[in-house]
Amino acid sequence: MSACLQTIQDYGLRAIGIGERLLPREDFTLCQQFTLIGSGMIWNIYFGLTALVIGFFIATALAMGKASRHRVLRKPSEWFIFVFRGSPLFIQFFFAYFVFLSLKSQYAFFDPFTAAWLGALIVLVCNTSAYSAEIFYGALQSIPKGDVEAADAYGLTGWTRFKRVIWPTMMRLAWPAYTNEAIFLFHATTLVYISSFPAWQQRGDALYYASYFADKTFNPFIPYPILAGYFILLTLVIISLYGLANRRLNRHLPAEKRQKLRLRPNLIR
Repeated sequence: MSACLQTIQDYGLRAIGIGERLLPREDFTLCQQFTLIGSGMIWNIYFGLTALVIGFFIATALAMGKASRHRVLRKPSEWFIFVFRGSPLFIQFFFAYFVFLSLKSQYAFFDPFTAAWLGALIVLVCNTSAYSAEIFYGALQSIPKGDVEAADAYGLTGWTRFKRVIWPTMMRLAWPAYTNEAIFLFHATTLVYISSFPAWQQRGDALYYASYFADKTFNPFIPYPILAGYFILLTLVIISLYGLANRRLNRHLPAEKRQKLRLRPNLIR
């Protein structure tokens, strides 16, 4: 037990540069694998949570832009959504890293963009914004006309109508599908270090360390199930938090009419 506690102290925060600099080379223990893979989850949570928060606001703007009657707002929104939903996320990582690397050679300003913490985050933000925007747009189109007409009858217009009627109803209708998007966004963070963005000083995410142990031990049946276990726990946390938000959004409806969250596998990202 004391040896495992020492391992946790040495490697628990290694993914963010705190603790032992050198990875274990031999005689790998189960505690080392659990600790280092768990340490890498810090990056997965960072990528997923940050992209989710920023992408939420961008997606809302894109959905409203796509629904706009003005071509100057509608067309850019449609093309942004089409491009990032129509191309594989893996290719987006690769292409973004190549672009940032080319710009870095000419402008020092772009140096941080070649690092995963910023460059890969931008790609994830754009990707989840496009998927979420399509979800929000579909919900926006599904808002009952009676709700909007009632808002007009009460004299609500512009921002007030959007804030009090349109946006809450759109969120309520979109939330079950948006919950699935949040789950798969966190799963998609495993592509960051295996696509193009390099891990600086071996400070990678959970999949990076799981792959390291699988390569060194020639036994993938220990590190990868550990990785899956961490993501299952993370998924349960997301479902619980989004479930609370879903109940909050539907609190005014009768129990039999409240939408329940359903996990729908996303086979192609």
